[in-house]
Amino acid sequence: MVRVTYRSIASVRAHASARSWALMLLVTVVAGCNNGFKLEGLMEAQRLSSDLRVSFTQVTNAADRAVMAGTDETAEQYAREAEQATQMAEQDAEALKLLLTRLDYTTEARLLDEFIGRFARYRELDRALLGLAVENTNLKAQRLSFGPAQKEVDAFRNALESVARASPTKDAWQIKALAETALSDVREIQVLQGPHIAEADDAAMTRIEERMSLSEQLAREALQRLADLIPSRPQFDGATAALDRFHEVNTQLIALSRRNSNVHSLTLSLGEKRKLTAQCEESLHAIAEGLSKRTAAGTR
Repeated sequence: MVRVTYRSIASVRAHASARSWALMLLVTVVAGCNNGFKLEGLMEAQRLSSDLRVSFTQVTNAADRAVMAGTDETAEQYAREAEQATQMAEQDAEALKLLLTRLDYTTEARLLDEFIGRFARYRELDRALLGLAVENTNLKAQRLSFGPAQKEVDAFRNALESVARASPTKDAWQIKALAETALSDVREIQVLQGPHIAEADDAAMTRIEERMSLSEQLAREALQRLADLIPSRPQFDGATAALDRFHEVNTQLIALSRRNSNVHSLTLSLGEKRKLTAQCEESLHAIAEGLSKRTAAGTR
């Protein structure tokens, strides 16, 4: 079970409601241009600025966890947490913008507008990233490789071993060699599944699929030659059926791997998203620094 670490939607709304009432009262007082109340407004602006930085950090942390989640359930949970934190960040930004405007802090207001614009671009990218993360197609492909695909390869091997044991003595060495060849070709497909799942380039995946197809063709050719040497069909039919099932699983695996949702989401997270995150943090740091300088000047 995933533990929710952020504020729930209900608590977010309650917090925002209380903040709105406090802010309305504060703005009314600030309008009187009293220096004492102006200092109180500055202190509130600093608090809101700090809250905004925390909320933005929660957004990025939850999104990063969604990308790295090991299951659909945890990915979806972290995606919801990211959305909750986003709502909180947007409310913090709106409240801070109103207060900075009333205080006539034009420099900080401009920096906040800069953050809001960057955050909008970040959110657009984050929505695409989270959508990919919750699909988990690469993870699902990996599970197919470790589970059903492995099961069918084991069944194929067992059937071939039964064929070899039941073979005539005079053809035993040739039957065993053909069985080993067929199994080796299927194992080659199995080995190629990992690189295919991890690959981000479509052309490279196509080349891997071509190697898989060639290996399967060679395995079936070995089986065909094997069929001409054995007097009994049950074990051979079992090997053929296992190979057919393996082919079906591998086809599903390739389709999931081609979607590449986990690879693409990780690429976005480490590339463009990291750049936008740094830009947003730069704006928030500049706002906090500006308000800190005003505090120092006002308390001297």
